[in-house]
Amino acid sequence: VHLRESGGGPVQTGGSLRLSCVASGFTFSANTINWVRQAPGKGLEWISEITGGGSVTLYSDSVKGRFTISRDNVKNTAYLQLNSLQTEDTGMYYCALDRGGVSRGQGTQVTVSA
Repeated sequence: VHLRESGGGPVQTGGSLRLSCVASGFTFSANTINWVRQAPGKGLEWISEITGGGSVTLYSDSVKGRFTISRDNVKNTAYLQLNSLQTEDTGMYYCALDRGGVSRGQGTQVTVSA
């Protein structure tokens, strides 16, 4: 299993980013993909998931209405669109096969400044 995140970076409050997660080594379309994040000095926080076919998406209360998860099973890629970013969204973002983030990639850093 290999997951590689990209698309993070510095952004101002209210800005947007689109994160990507390219997967390999397993049957991508058969697996739910999760996004989790870790703020500085804190534990992993599950924020979103999408089922294998993309028909079901779930969000944590902290990001609902601002973030959108999607996937392209032809490209073996999942996405997380981050809108209306706030300083508390700062952290390392990971895609993972589980909500606990055990099977996750190396992550991509998102830094939101006022």
